[in-house]
Amino acid sequence: MAEKAELKRTLTLWQVVFMGLAWNTPMIYFSVFGVAYEGSSGFLTPAYVFAVVAVIFTGTSYAIMAKKIPISGSAYTFAKKAIHPNAGFLVGWLLLFNYLFAPVIACITFGVFMNAQFPGVPSSVWIIGLIILLAGIAVLGINSSANLSGLFVIMQIVFIIAFCIILIRGLWTGGGAGGLFSIQPFAGDLTMPIMLAGASVVIFSFLGFDTITTLSEETVNPQKTIPKAIFIMIGIISVLHISSSYLIQLAQPAFSFVNIDSAAMELMALIGGSALNAIFMTVLIAAIFTQGLASITAVSRLLYVMGRDEILPEKLFGYIHPKFNTPVFNIALASVLSILALFISVDAALRFVNFGALTAFFFVNISVIALAVRQKETAGLFQKVFYIGVPGIGAFIMLWLLFLLDTPTIIGGLVWVGAGLIYMLYLTRTFTKPLPGTAKQTIILK
Repeated sequence: MAEKAELKRTLTLWQVVFMGLAWNTPMIYFSVFGVAYEGSSGFLTPAYVFAVVAVIFTGTSYAIMAKKIPISGSAYTFAKKAIHPNAGFLVGWLLLFNYLFAPVIACITFGVFMNAQFPGVPSSVWIIGLIILLAGIAVLGINSSANLSGLFVIMQIVFIIAFCIILIRGLWTGGGAGGLFSIQPFAGDLTMPIMLAGASVVIFSFLGFDTITTLSEETVNPQKTIPKAIFIMIGIISVLHISSSYLIQLAQPAFSFVNIDSAAMELMALIGGSALNAIFMTVLIAAIFTQGLASITAVSRLLYVMGRDEILPEKLFGYIHPKFNTPVFNIALASVLSILALFISVDAALRFVNFGALTAFFFVNISVIALAVRQKETAGLFQKVFYIGVPGIGAFIMLWLLFLLDTPTIIGGLVWVGAGLIYMLYLTRTFTKPLPGTAKQTIILK
């Protein structure tokens, strides 16, 4: 009997970091700039600062769980192993809500910006073309995706640094709000509700550390590599996004835009004219492509783990192509579902992603507490703070941000949760038997 194909451990630390950066792509700051600006009432800097605080607590919980349970599947695997298989199923179901909409965002923004540059070509043509291209590259293998993602991520970081230098030069010569150092981004009508509402939107910019943990079974020495990659990625994104927000608010304190989806193009034209706008579009197209590729890769791996665990039909979702060592059915399915980009807005897709992510983040924090109690790691003061206090604060913040999302998003998310519960009732025959594959699952604790 032929040996079943499996995922291969080939990814290094920086390849994993770049895959995480590629998923939430540094330039996503600009592709959702209008939505974030409006959602934070113009107070981008405090919104991003609070989002960084929030993800540091949850990022710590992810690092702990990735070290103890070095298996692909992210929050789905963590909740399943640390809490209960049924909890893992619901978290995985919510992660799918997050991951399935991530490539949709890439396709929508690609269509919007390309149509703005070439009005004669409908955005639908650009969207469908991108979906086909992403599927083809994703099928070829994880190393192809990682190496290409690394090149495009570096391009984005260089552009953002150059953009910040342009803003600094303008402020240094007396432009904008009156100097390079100012409390103006934190002053005015800023209130805690405004800051939190903004953070609940911009937290999308930090979701790549979740994606990193889906790559555990394709990473060399994942117990050390994955936790390091999580904090490196959070650090890079935090510096880039907070610096950009601070400088933009100083340079253009009264900025307004006409089109929420292409607000960043209006910003670039205002700051650097047509030349900067042309460079911006080139880098942004590469960034959107990279984010789409990383998103397709991540959702296909999550579907693979759920298929391998027999939560989804194993013959389809747990299949790995013997030549490419990639889950080709999952890639094809995620690509087909990305056609939703033809029918919804960036704002709607972004909020649905945040609903799935914030809920999953909440359960990862709870997973740390549950595992610490099970392993009796709460005896000393340090252990209580590290395994109870830190994840407890992280869980509280995520729950708080979750309830700040708008009502249609919460309703849509609850409908998805309801569908998952119905499916779980079917799988367990109304909880009269365990979930499929549960008996053969083992807890791997390091």
